Amino acid sequence: MFWSGDSFGVTENKKSPEDWLLASEEKKRGRFKVFLGYAPGVGKTFSMLSEGIRRRSRDEDVVIGIVETHGRSGTAELTSKLAHVPLREINYKGTLFTEMDVDAILARLPQVALIDELAHTNIEGSRFAKRYEDVLLLLENKIDVLSTINIQHVESLAPRVQALTGISIREQVPDWVLDRADEIVISDLTPEALVTRMRRGDIYPMERVERSLSNFFRRGNLIALREMALQRITRAVDRTLEDYVSRKRLGAHWSVAEKIAVCISSNSQARDLIARGARLAEALSAELYVLHVTSERDAEPNRKQMLEGSLQFAKNLGANIVQLNGSDTARVTAAYVREHRITQAIVGRSALHGMRKYLYYLAIQKFMSEAPHVDLHIVTQEPH
Repeated sequence: MFWSGDSFGVTENKKSPEDWLLASEEKKRGRFKVFLGYAPGVGKTFSMLSEGIRRRSRDEDVVIGIVETHGRSGTAELTSKLAHVPLREINYKGTLFTEMDVDAILARLPQVALIDELAHTNIEGSRFAKRYEDVLLLLENKIDVLSTINIQHVESLAPRVQALTGISIREQVPDWVLDRADEIVISDLTPEALVTRMRRGDIYPMERVERSLSNFFRRGNLIALREMALQRITRAVDRTLEDYVSRKRLGAHWSVAEKIAVCISSNSQARDLIARGARLAEALSAELYVLHVTSERDAEPNRKQMLEGSLQFAKNLGANIVQLNGSDTARVTAAYVREHRITQAIVGRSALHGMRKYLYYLAIQKFMSEAPHVDLHIVTQEPH
């Protein structure tokens, strides 16, 4: 692979066919809007209810599937302004529990359903094991859903939160569920304001305040959790932009989040490139990609072993591993970089001479020509 030097308009007032297709697809399912917070008490449920009330004022049929008020008077007051679908009672091992009745919501068939705490695990005997499965069923039946979740319940982030706070995160939602959301809105509040709310007794009863402030609600925890939530929102915004760019066929320079791509070969210098890319990605809070275009030389035993080790190293660093195929390495890589709107690419340069040096620079020129929006880092490598 050449990166290491070892081998070589549609107007706005008219709908395009893609727009008509999108509109048709949207009619086949309900719209899914998630209110994301970084901790209890930041206002997710309040924001969800407020939107439900606004939509009700526009004569939409809005119902509450389930809302947990946690004894908060402001939240309880808002719930009184909307229709409720009665909860279902389930007898589990001699104890009576209440759960959201998804079948009753389907029978009512409202335009909008408000469903709190997306990560909730349903009592045994419910139609589904998880509340997000109830939500997916409602969306399939063309019901719009407004829901809430805290960042610690996102499956890919739960281990980080658990290591940070020391608190076990039992209830989780797979990342793909959030990726299906049509809109994710962050309910944000500074850690200082959240602590003030806590001390006023607005979140938990006063007897729980000091214990909470010395555990989950420690200022350092709140700052870190808030950063995770903001990063998740950035990812959602960038994905929305990707959809828009794809539909409108806009240029690859349209991007929000930084994305770093490290282009490697099956050689001993690949790890150094990956490590450099990981440091850059961490500094920029960027997504890290490691790209490799397959080559016949990869089958050689020593090169195969080096490549497998490099890819495992990349996985350990949390990189997205991308295996590409094609005879023209520069063109294949540039196509991926354009399509996925990579913002910075890192390639290696070994000490080359003669024709190999010429071919290397020719490949670099081709890549830059076909992916002009990318900031290209060429790293000089010494043989190991």
